[in-house]
This record gives sequence, C-alpha cells and structure tokens, in this order.
Amino acid sequence: MDDFVRGKLIQWGLSDCIERFKEAMILSDVKTIMKNVYLRLREQDGTKLNAFLKTKISDLETDERELVGVFGRTGTGKSSLINAVIGEKKLLPTGSVSACTSVMIKVQANTHNLKYEADIEFITKEEWKDELWSINQLGVDNPDKDKESDPDDYHFDINEKLSALYGDEWKDKTPENLMDNKYFKEIPEFLQNRKKTLTCDSAQELSAKFVKYTRNDTKQGEGREVKRWYWPLVKCVTIRVPNNDLLQHVTIVDLPGNGDRNKSRDEMWKGIVGSCSAVWIVAGIARAASESESWEILKNLSHLLGNGGACQHLHFICSKSDDIEDDDHSIDDVRARILKRNTEAKEEVLKEFSKLRAVKEHFGDDSFKVFTVSSREFLKGKRLEKEDTEIPKLQNFLKNLNDCHSETLNYVSGAHGILSLIQGASCRGAAGQKSLVCEDLENKINDQLGRILEAMNEAYKAFEKCLSEGVKKSKLSCEKSLKSFLYPRKSGGAFCGQLKCVVNNRGIYQPKKGKQMNLNLKLASLLTDSIDEEFRKIFPSNHDALLEENIKTKLKKLIRERKKTIYNSLIETIEKSMQDCYRRAAEFRGKDSLQNMRSTIERHVLEPRNKMFDLAKDVMLTLLKNLMKTMKESIELSLKTNDDLIPDVSRELTMVQKLFDELKSMPEEEDS
Repeated sequence: MDDFVRGKLIQWGLSDCIERFKEAMILSDVKTIMKNVYLRLREQDGTKLNAFLKTKISDLETDERELVGVFGRTGTGKSSLINAVIGEKKLLPTGSVSACTSVMIKVQANTHNLKYEADIEFITKEEWKDELWSINQLGVDNPDKDKESDPDDYHFDINEKLSALYGDEWKDKTPENLMDNKYFKEIPEFLQNRKKTLTCDSAQELSAKFVKYTRNDTKQGEGREVKRWYWPLVKCVTIRVPNNDLLQHVTIVDLPGNGDRNKSRDEMWKGIVGSCSAVWIVAGIARAASESESWEILKNLSHLLGNGGACQHLHFICSKSDDIEDDDHSIDDVRARILKRNTEAKEEVLKEFSKLRAVKEHFGDDSFKVFTVSSREFLKGKRLEKEDTEIPKLQNFLKNLNDCHSETLNYVSGAHGILSLIQGASCRGAAGQKSLVCEDLENKINDQLGRILEAMNEAYKAFEKCLSEGVKKSKLSCEKSLKSFLYPRKSGGAFCGQLKCVVNNRGIYQPKKGKQMNLNLKLASLLTDSIDEEFRKIFPSNHDALLEENIKTKLKKLIRERKKTIYNSLIETIEKSMQDCYRRAAEFRGKDSLQNMRSTIERHVLEPRNKMFDLAKDVMLTLLKNLMKTMKESIELSLKTNDDLIPDVSRELTMVQKLFDELKSMPEEEDS
C-alpha cells in the first residue's frame, strides 16, 4: 500500500472505506466496459457517428470542476477566508506583504500524491517585451499628465510593476536592457516558455516558496537585501492540496477584480470568470454595505457572470465579523454584540443589492446570499462558536458542489447515456429487429428534438426582433453615450491620462479606486439590454429540465459553453471593431492629445458607413443559428444512421444500467 492510498484511508476513516471501495469498484468496472466499447468503435472506423461516439467516450475522462471565484480588494481577508474554509491555515500568505492585483491563484485538490504543489504559469517572453515597449512609449512624451490629481493611474501601476521586478534599475534602462537574461536567472522557465513547478511536504513550506510569484513588497528598507518579486511575469498560479475532500471537484480561484492589460492574462481571466458557477465577493464587515469597490466589482462583472457566464450563486461575504472592541465586557456580552452587528450587516447588504437593477437582471434574488464570517475565530477563537463564524456554512456549500459533481456518478451516468445512444442506433440499423426499447428511446429523442428545435426557432425570431430594436436604439443614442464618456464634468490633465489608458488597453481602464471606464461595454449596452430578458428565458441556469438523460449527456456542456460565446459576441464584436480606432488614438502626443483622441473616437463611431452595431447583431444571430444546427445534427446523428458498423452494446448497456442503479441506491456520504 503506497503513502497516497494510506493517507486516503486515514482521512476517510474506516466507516467510509467500504462504501468508497464499492464506489471505486463500480467506477473501475464501467471504465473497463467503456474502454472495450471504444476499441470496438475504433476497429469499425469510418462513419461520422462512430467518430462522434469515440469523442464522447474520451470526454468522459475529463474531470469537470466547479469554479468558485473569490473577489475583493487587498486587505479584506480573502486569503484568510480561503485558508479557513479549506482547513489549511498556512497555505495562502497573509499579513506582512501585500497581494498583487493581477495574479490569479487557483486552489484545488492534489489527487495524485500527498505533496503540496504549485504550478507557476508565466506570460510569454514576447508579451513582456511588448509590454516594456508600450511602457516606454507612454513615458516618452505626455505633458498633459497630472501626477498630483491622478496618483492611481496607469503610470502608478507601471512604477509599482517595474520596481517589483527590477528594483530601481529600470529607471535608466531601455526596454532592450530590461530583457537581459540576468534578470531572469531564478526563473529560466520564463525564458523557456514553460511552467515552473514547486513541490513541498507542507502548506507552510509551499507558501514561503510561491509568495514571490503572487505578492509584492516594495517597502524594502535600506540595508535590506534586494528581493525580486516575479508577479508581473505570472499569468496564473495553480496550487494543489492533498487530502482535501472539499476540493475534490471544486477549484477556488482568487481573482483580480478586473481584467489585465496583458492580453493573454486578460483572456484567461475572462474565461475563468465566465466559467464560475459561484462567486464570493469579500468585504470587511465594518464598511461592507458602503464599500463601493465591492459593488463596482459586482456591477462590472454581472454581464460576464450572468447571461455571459455560468454563475448560479452570488455570495457576499462580510469578513472579520469578530473585529470589535472587547473593552471589559464578558465573553457572552461580546458574542451578543458581534451577532447583533452581523444581523445588521446582512440587512444593510441585502438592501444595497436590491438597488442594483442592472445586476438583478442577470440574477434572481434566490441567487444572492450574505454571510458574516470570522476566519480568526473559526481557527482559534474563544468569543464565537464555530457555527457563529459561518465558515461551516461555506464548507457545506463546497461539499454540496462536490456532491453535484461526484466523479463516479458523472462518469457512470455519462456512460449510460452514450451506450443508450449507441444501442438505439444499432437497433435501428437491423431491419425488422427493432425492439420496443429502441422504439421507446427513438420516440423520446424525436420528441425532445422537436421540442428543442421549436423552442430554438421561436427564440431566433424573438432575438432577431430584439436585436433589430437594439441596433436602432444604439445608432440613435451612440452620440449621447460618447459625449458622456469622452466629456465628463471633471476633465483635464487627469482625464487625459485616463483616456490614454483606455485607448492603450483596448477600450478599458480600471483605476485602483473608483469606477471602471469601459467604452466597449458603454457602446454595446443598448444591444445587450435589448436581449437580456429573452436570453434568460432561452438559456436558464439549469438546462436539465428540458433534456432527457440521453440527450443531456451530449448537449448540456455544449449549450453551456455556446451560451457564453453567443452573449459575449455583442461586446466582443464592438471591441474588435474599435481596435483600429484605439490604435490611432494611442499615437497622439503633446498638448492637444486629449482633443485628438476624442475626435478620433467620435469620427470612428459616428461615421455613417460604420456598420458596427449591425455587424454585432449579425454575428450573434449567426452563432445562434450555428448552435441550432449543431444541436440538430448531434441528435439526428444517432436517429438517421443506417450504417451496420455500429456495434451491438446491449450486454454492456445492461451491465452499466445495473451498476448505475446500484450506485444511485447507495446511501449519501455522511459528513466526517
């Protein structure tokens, strides 16, 4: 027995071992069956259905994980919260060094060994070279820059980023000098464009090793050894924790509140945000309801999480709930005061959420829940019971997510669906041999296909009507939208710097404090508003009710992924159409650069021949048509084949059905 298996047995406890062993044997048996079916399909190659089925069997091996995205400004206790929830109090660094704002940190289970591991994924060498060149260009000539009135702009971020990596050396160096290999001796993986893997025996040891890739400490006093912080080069850090059932099928992702100026890092960020099934927004309890940054994060992300994403659970977490003066009060009095403030904080947060009409259009009230947590009291406190810290509630939430994605149940149910389709196709190929079971299966699939296609055709007509109205409104209102964006009440040197950041960052600027400036979203807003309600009707959070088990296996993931692509196409088409305009606007220097940038953007958007809004509409409708076509083809593939090369899997289907029934009858796992 190896250390990994021994560790698992100790973790589970003897009472769970028998049930887990049965489950493991069922999974092993079904995997063996599907491997043999795959080999039979490969031997009988040559049909479109055959290739489709092999792909679906291969897809069963993919470990689909639920993503929980964690947002919140530095200092709100995100790291302490994650550590407490997963029971690893020394995993993510807290305290002395500040978290940087651009690195994504994924925390998931290590299912291969008993080590603590971290994969460091870097941006490419070419991307960093381009970024250094852009930074240099911005610093060459910008007389309109007003440092006193705009301390948190792009230039402040540049200073922080370059100082972290190079110390003070960057100030007198060219971009070519800063690409010298001597600066990257500790991270040859960056130069070789590959991941760096750290492996340790404890969480504390791993934390000490990866801190330089995720944190920043620019306040190094005189006489201290100069330390390099490599977060400016890091795209993502994936941490793997052994012996942790809460992370078995769940990945917790500590995310920046906005995208990034680096394109590949920004694309990864958008992909992860769009795939989150749950989001935790963390704010200190003292100012939870009034902290604008938390609400701005929620407002900025609503389109990526809701119609443009997969989020079903929004959790607003008021952290540091025990942060209250003890004075000379008894423990009981302090506890009562903490619980009273917790109740008041929840009421205030719910009241604030009720005001966010645009956010609520993407999420119902049932999706939004408020928690008041204390990581410190949960780990070693005396003033609160563990239940009062509400950490156990979040742990139960993760446990439920894991239960929804049981590896064995997912695999066996998927295998059952695929075998049912193979057998249905096989029976239809034998003239005069069609069984009642196959007839019933075909009737069900035909019925579902008809219902789905009818619904999709109705949806297409409704979308076309809504989008046509949205295009009309966008054309009439875009001049007004541009004026409000380009000519704010307070403008001047500070605004010139902000607009320069907008055009240099593909239409988006996120200051360290305050509202995000997103010209693409501003221009696309009337289009997205026009279809939001109809979109939620056609693509509800849960598609299962519309689909039979056999169809669900094939189409559930397809619909979920295509839904995000279809919705986000509106903003992405606008952004793509604006890129040439941004490039030209970014080239202006000198005293008239603000007005020149404004004029360039206005001319581009208001150009009578500009078909940007019509193009966005056409792209979305084309994607919707493609989804309808793909769904129809994938279902009809098994209905219309007359090919004799589909194997008879009646025996395998019977075996898997028996194992599936046995698995479903097993008692649910008790809490340890």
